[in-house]
Amino acid sequence: MPFIEHVSDSDLERLALERVVPALLAHGFFYLDGLLGELAGGAVLDQVKELHRTGALQDGRLASSAPGVHRSSIRGDKIAWVSGSERGCEAVSFLLSLIDKLVSVCAGRLGSKEIRERSKAMVACYPGNGSGYVKHVDNPNRDGRCITCIYYLNKNWSDKHGGVLRIFPEGKPFVADIKPLFDRLLLFWSDRRNPHEVQPSYSTRYAITVWYFNSEERAEAKRRFRKRTASKLQQSSSSS
Repeated sequence: MPFIEHVSDSDLERLALERVVPALLAHGFFYLDGLLGELAGGAVLDQVKELHRTGALQDGRLASSAPGVHRSSIRGDKIAWVSGSERGCEAVSFLLSLIDKLVSVCAGRLGSKEIRERSKAMVACYPGNGSGYVKHVDNPNRDGRCITCIYYLNKNWSDKHGGVLRIFPEGKPFVADIKPLFDRLLLFWSDRRNPHEVQPSYSTRYAITVWYFNSEERAEAKRRFRKRTASKLQQSSSSS
């Protein structure tokens, strides 16, 4: 039975307290299968496929890379950023509201982290031509991202399709291989505790990712950005 069909606030709180929070604190990641069920999960998949069909997904960008390094050698996904309020994204909006509720219950139990906001949702597709994403950290430089949540949308996925998300938990003697199975939700720390990679995909691979922010770290990152921007403007005006 899908989790969503019998979820209540007390069920959600129990899931957060008994499974999500302990797993994040002990291992740095957690995943849950059967989040929405066939019907609601299928509606999300249909909306993502429609975004893909209409050309809304564009090549994923890099924050920075060395000169001469081709983007596709680092990441091969196509993405779109959605809030869920767009026409045709009603099921995506429903998914996001459920994840918001789960993370808000967890937030107060994860130490000193104040989690009050998140990014838009990144809808991503790996086209299935062997593309992946090399080992990286989502938040290596304290930009505020605290928890990465990924919802997978791939029916009938098998080992031959590849596309595994491999996590290399810091200081742990193991790696964690997470298959991108339909209706699976994965949560993990966004910082240097969880370097990870998307292994080459040989079938079309869909996922939706959102990042939840540590409010204090996010505010500090914005202050640093404003300071750098002001400094560059000052340098520019003094040299002209």
